[in-house]
Amino acid sequence: MPRTTADKPTEITESTPRRRQARGERRISQLLAAAAGVFCRTGYAAASTSAIAREAGVSPGTLYQFFPNKEAIAVELGGQLLQRAHEMHGQAFLPENLQRPLPQLLDAVLDPVIAFNCENPAFWALMHGSGIPGIAQEHEELHAGLITRVEGVLHSFTPEATPADLERTSNMILGIFKSSLDLILAHEGAERAAYIAELKTVLLRYLEPMITTTHPR
Repeated sequence: MPRTTADKPTEITESTPRRRQARGERRISQLLAAAAGVFCRTGYAAASTSAIAREAGVSPGTLYQFFPNKEAIAVELGGQLLQRAHEMHGQAFLPENLQRPLPQLLDAVLDPVIAFNCENPAFWALMHGSGIPGIAQEHEELHAGLITRVEGVLHSFTPEATPADLERTSNMILGIFKSSLDLILAHEGAERAAYIAELKTVLLRYLEPMITTTHPR
């Protein structure tokens, strides 16, 4: 007896796994975006998988298909943000920026760093409030790399400075920046712009007495 259509096995095309993978990637992106919003509003410690699921408009069961717990979500989101931060730092500290006068150099370095943090407030919430060992370690490595970059910039302006001087000044710069970033992120619009301008003024006044009058080569 000839086989009918109903007797034939369901054909799975090569595109079917790709479609499922694409749907899974979209769902993961949706959950990470929701987690970013929750972490920003409540902080990591007070956030819950239920709140993240509600924010994403899905059931907790759907969330658990992709992430076993809140920490796994934070690690994935933090890893993505840290990668973007590394890329942003590379753009901010381009070699040609070292040829700029100090005020323009501050603009070239600070503007992309501030923009990144304003566009990704979850980065600040996770890096400074999650307490997750993996994220904390990667953030320390990012901080160490940033210190090295700042020291390199300072050395081009103050070649006579000792390594201890460069390290101390770099730590002060980052301390001033981090304190100011809290204020910047807490405001919007014209008020945010005013705080950014104040930050640049503080750093300019701090650094001007230290730099040589010779333009770096």
